[in-house]
Amino acid sequence: MGTIRPFNPVKLFIGLLASETPLIPRLEDRLSSEFGPVDHRSGIIPFRFTSYYEKEMGAHIDRVFFSFERLIEAGRLPEIKCRTNVLEEEFRSESAGGSTVQRPVNLDPGYLEHAKVVLASTKNFYHRLYLGKGIFGEVTMHFRKDKFEFFPWTYPDYQSPEYLEFFTAMRRIYRLQLRAMCIVRQEEA
Repeated sequence: MGTIRPFNPVKLFIGLLASETPLIPRLEDRLSSEFGPVDHRSGIIPFRFTSYYEKEMGAHIDRVFFSFERLIEAGRLPEIKCRTNVLEEEFRSESAGGSTVQRPVNLDPGYLEHAKVVLASTKNFYHRLYLGKGIFGEVTMHFRKDKFEFFPWTYPDYQSPEYLEFFTAMRRIYRLQLRAMCIVRQEEA
């Protein structure tokens, strides 16, 4: 029988898709007020990997990732996804009069830990596990032999050099945070 151990805290990130680039600083401020200070952000990455969002968001979409200084319990992911859905709706309402698109922002929270990146989703599929509150979790990539590796379901954009640069830097920050807290993985002890 395995020994039950506490799970290390994980590093929250939010992937933002924005159809209107000027919204990005406002969204960062709003996310910081909800989830704490941002400790790492990607550059603005043109989102050209799929046309899935074009009907709601238009043809010009930018992606930005934010990671947050405060580590969280992994079990909070459903609550955070529900909160980001509310924030999306608030931005939709605020932009309704002046926006040319139906959905100006899309917020995708997830977390990173030593071995994997997990995304939250409202959509069920065979490779996703139910987490609660109508939210599913997907391990979208894993870290092995000093690099991220992918699954057949990993979105193409998550395999891009720009995204990997963000997640690799975020993982370094996370490891430093755990060391500062005197937390090491069992295999490293």
